[in-house]
Formats: sequence, structure tokens, C-alpha cells
Amino acid sequence: MNLNYIWRVVYRFYRVMSWLIYWAQRRFTMTGWMVLAGFVWLTCFGALDTETLTAYQGVPLLLLLLSSAVVFSWFFRLKFSAVRRLPRFGTTGQPFVYRVRVKNLTSKTQRGLTLLENPADPRPTFEEWLARQLAEERKVRSLRLSRPQQRYNPFRVATLETAPVPPIPPGGEVDVQIAVTPLRRGLFRFEGVTLARTDPFGLFRAFARCRLPETILILPKRYPLPPVVLPGATRFQQGGVALASNVGQSDEFVSLREYRRGDPLRRIHWRSWARIGKPIVREFEDEFFSRYALVLDTFSDEPFSEPFEEAVSVASSFACAIRTQESLLDLLFVGTQAYCFTTGRGLAHVDQMLEILASVRVCTDKSFETLETLALNHAESVSGCICVFLAWDLPRRRFVEKLAALSVPVRVVVILADKPKQPLDPGPLRDAPENFHTLVAGQIEQGLSEV
Repeated sequence: MNLNYIWRVVYRFYRVMSWLIYWAQRRFTMTGWMVLAGFVWLTCFGALDTETLTAYQGVPLLLLLLSSAVVFSWFFRLKFSAVRRLPRFGTTGQPFVYRVRVKNLTSKTQRGLTLLENPADPRPTFEEWLARQLAEERKVRSLRLSRPQQRYNPFRVATLETAPVPPIPPGGEVDVQIAVTPLRRGLFRFEGVTLARTDPFGLFRAFARCRLPETILILPKRYPLPPVVLPGATRFQQGGVALASNVGQSDEFVSLREYRRGDPLRRIHWRSWARIGKPIVREFEDEFFSRYALVLDTFSDEPFSEPFEEAVSVASSFACAIRTQESLLDLLFVGTQAYCFTTGRGLAHVDQMLEILASVRVCTDKSFETLETLALNHAESVSGCICVFLAWDLPRRRFVEKLAALSVPVRVVVILADKPKQPLDPGPLRDAPENFHTLVAGQIEQGLSEV
């Protein structure tokens, strides 16, 4: 039998079971789950011996309760509208709160309602799911009977809490507060909101839905870092700050200002002095300043790996910790193509770099040499380089050697899935071990305190 066909059958089973679990979790209340569990227990054990056990006699009663609760939901009718007030950003792992304004479009006061959010379906496509399964299969050792414990579920987007809705008079509006904890970076999509009301027994929820599509960008998780002191001196930047990320030359004239003691006479603007009657000088952008490169390794065989997500978080932490008021920071990575984004000294804000990092994905169709070429083309203008790697193999070691040969100070952070049996050899950084660090996924915060 075709192996791909078997995988597709398993994938369909996964989708059906995940939908059933999601539906049951939203529909049944805690009391309803207890009644359902009691019904299953009595059905299984009471049927073993109907002559000596009387427990099975409770089965019809529980079945009647559950059936009545479900039938009650068929007659629930409610018209309403809703408006969300989302923040601009969220952060992975950090809960945020927002408000939903609900308007009652019926002629009756509505009581006993609960608000539920309807996120977009987070389940992966078959190709994404299969890539994840094959990556997990490769991790399983041939003699191991069970898989290692999973700390990271890449397909779980967020945890959303239900919120009680105050009584809404006819045509009235109320604000409902919702708490969300994002679990994955990137765009978090909402499809709509649902108002729920339980049956008289409090077992099953009846739903009224309102379509309300909206998105919020979830930024990568950031870890606290000690003060980051990067090596390297200021370098001449051809064209100054305004052209630091482009090609060309410029006089970099910024503005005119009053003369200050110590200003060189060659900067005096004689026409303005003659017109205003006091010394005026031309102000230029300084072409000597620090510029650092933040190199993010996106090359991995696992499209949804925990080490890659941690690598993005580590890169985000460095982007927030480096002071860019007096320096530039280049983010270098490879996605569908090679990218270089620059922040600092008025060119862009750190938030913009975090938005970019929120959308970074694993690169599977290019080699590490693509990133190496991109970084080496910038090596002449950078004062130092921070490399966040997913491995410490020969191509990455050679890349660090080439940077060292160009007199570029390098700090390397390697993210691993598991703690190595023996410490990694720093290789080209053997003479500067303080610039080589190994971090283990799941223990990043403790390791970063030593960086």
C-alpha cells in the first residue's frame, strides 16, 4: 500500500478527532462533562452484569438529560453585533486583555450569556503536518519504545478564556473583557465571536454567532538580557546614516543651526549669516559610528522546531537589548530571498524589526552559503557580529573563520534541541570562549543570563 495514502488517512483521522475535541470543549460545560463521563462509565460497567449491578438503571436518566440539553440548543435565537478593540501587538507567552462591545439587536433583555471568540482554524495543511511527523520520526531512536516528551506544540495558537456577558437591554450595548495568551508568533486571526447560553440544566451551550474577521500580530517572545557590550570600534560609513543601508555617496547635509563654540569655520553658512546677522553653520550627519550585524540562522530540516522558535526569540532579545540610539543594527536572514533590515539612529524602530521577526520562517530550498554571502558582503562596514545558529557544523564554523579573517569581532549563540553530552568545541573562537555560547531549548532564559 502507498505510504503517502496511509499518511493521508492518519491526517484525516487527526482532523476529525481534533474537531470533535474542539467542539465538545466549547459545547459542554463542566457539569455537562461530568454527566457525560457518568453516562459513559455507567454504560461500560453497568452492561457487564445487569443482574447484580443496578448502576445501568441510571443510563436512561443521564441520556435523557443530555438529549434534552442538546435539543434545547436548537431553539436558541439571538441577533447581535460586536466590535473588537484589539491592541496593536501581542507577545508570545504573555497574556493581553482587550474589550468587545456587544449590541443587542432583539426586543428582549438578554441574560445569562457567555462570550466566546472564534479563532481561525489553526490546524496545518497536510504538507505541514507530514513535515512535522517525519521530523518527529527522525528523532525516535531505533531501540526506543516511546518518544521523548514534547514541550512544544507548533499548531496550538493561543488559549482564549470565555467571558460572562452582563444583561443587555433591548438595543443596548455592553463591554466584555477578553483575556488571550498567544502561544505562537505571527498573525493571529479571528473569524468571529459567539454568544452562548446554557440549557436549564447547565449542561450544554447553545450558540449564536457573529462574523467578525480581524487580525493581530503576535511578536516573538523576548528574554531579559544583561547589558550587552559588543566588541568593535566605530567604522566609516560611506554616505552616513541616511545611506548606511544603500549604495552611493552623499555630503549628508542635515540642517542649519546657530554657531557653537568649537565648530569648524569651514561649516559656516555665509549667506545665512549675512541674512540673519549672526553666525550660522551647516550640520552634517556623522559618517563614523558603530554598526552591528545580527545574523539569524533559518536553515533547518524541521519546519516547526522548538530550537528555531527559540532562535527567533533570542534574536529578538538581542534586537531589543542593543542600544541603537548611537549605532545601527542590521538583521540578516534568508527566507524566500536574502534579507537585510536596518534599525537605529532614526532609520527604523526596534518594533519594526520585531514585526519582521514575527513572520520569519524556516528556509528549506536554499543552503547556508546564501546567508554567508549576504553577511560577508556587509562585513566591511560592521563593527561586530552576533550569530544565532541552529547548529555548529563545518559550514557555520568556516563562516565564523571568514569573519575573523576580516577582523570582525564575532559572538556566537548556538541553539540546540537537547543538552549535548560534551561541550561543543568553539572552533575558531577557541581563543575567545566568552564569545561562544550554547543554549538548550526550554532553558533559554537561564542560559542567556550568562551571555
